[in-house]
Amino acid sequence: MTPVYAIGDIHGQKEMLDRALALIAADGGPDAQIVFLGDYTDRGPDSRAVIDTLIAGRDAGRNWTFIKGNHDRLFTRFVRNGTEHDARVKSGISWLNPRLGGAATLSSYGVAGAMHFAPERINGRECLAQFDGPDGPVDKNALQGLAQEAVPKGHLDFLDALPLWHETDALLFVHAGLRPGLAVDQQDPEDLIWIREGFLDNGHDFGKLVVHGHTALDYPQHFGNRVDLDGGAGYFRPLVPAVFEGRQCWVLTGRGRVPLTP
Repeated sequence: MTPVYAIGDIHGQKEMLDRALALIAADGGPDAQIVFLGDYTDRGPDSRAVIDTLIAGRDAGRNWTFIKGNHDRLFTRFVRNGTEHDARVKSGISWLNPRLGGAATLSSYGVAGAMHFAPERINGRECLAQFDGPDGPVDKNALQGLAQEAVPKGHLDFLDALPLWHETDALLFVHAGLRPGLAVDQQDPEDLIWIREGFLDNGHDFGKLVVHGHTALDYPQHFGNRVDLDGGAGYFRPLVPAVFEGRQCWVLTGRGRVPLTP
């Protein structure tokens, strides 16, 4: 049975990504099939280098599959459209807030500075009042212009074109999860990149083992019907890759495979 490897949310952690790829190469060789579960950007220090690495692998013909995460969409929407918020962020905070990590992503492209938010929210939403960059203070529209100059179009096109799920005979890979009772091609795209309630608390048998990220844990965990591989790299916890043979799962460590069971 051909193994399938998976890497959860990377969140701009280039050094962690390099280590995860090295662990996979040591276990499965240079041609290993890898599925990346999205959230390549935000919070960590080097989103740009992460995306450069993924695109380089794609262009080299690696057997790599990439799924889109909610943070990847937050990033491209700001650069392309100046969109600072998403309705699924119930707190109303801006993508530029350190909690979401957009400022760190822009910094990795050379747009570095201090974000200042308006003292009063607008319709419950936190809004950028001023960005203090190397050339002085600017407003949000000017910050978007700086981002458009700094972020390669190829990076935006890469992220925008990513699919929302990937299937094998035994596995269904998705960033956040699925709504129980619906076929994958009938799912709301918003659920595929954002869902928690109704998925995490549900033991529904999806017919295949669901492999996802999005909800950060202290370490990857197997829940029987699903495996959550977001071990919290966005919060500077280790990025732990996994390998699947059918529905069997192991995490990869410096000591080799370690079984991950419910």
